[in-house]
Amino acid sequence: QVQLVESGGGLVQAGGSLRLSCAASVRSFGSFIMGWFRRAPGKEREFVAAISRTGSNTYYADSVKGRFTISRDNAKNMAYLQMTGLEPEDTAVYYCSADLRSPQVRETAKSYDYWGQGTQVTVSS
Repeated sequence: QVQLVESGGGLVQAGGSLRLSCAASVRSFGSFIMGWFRRAPGKEREFVAAISRTGSNTYYADSVKGRFTISRDNAKNMAYLQMTGLEPEDTAVYYCSADLRSPQVRETAKSYDYWGQGTQVTVSS
C-alpha cells in the first residue's frame, strides 16, 4: 500500500514563496513517476508539474512554468514543489500523486495510481 502525505501549504501574500513536500511510504520510490496537481474552488483538478523516476526530466503546466520547480530525493522517499512568485490564481488544494505503470511522464490525472489528501495553498492579493 502506498501512502502519500503532503505538507508545507499555508497562507502567503502574492509574490511570496512556499515549498510543498510529499512523503511517500513505499519500498521502491524510484519506481514511481511523481506529479503535483491542484484543484481551485469551483474548478476541475489540473496538472501542475511532474518528474520522471530518476528526476532527470521535469514537466510543467504553462501557468506555472518559470515559477514552480518540482524535485525529488529518491533516497528519502520525498518529492517537492518549490513555488515562487505566487499569485492569487494559484490558490488551491495541492495534491501529490504517484504513477507506477506509465512508461513515461503523463499530465493526465487518470494515469496516477496514488494520491495524497492534499494541502491548502492560499495566496492573498
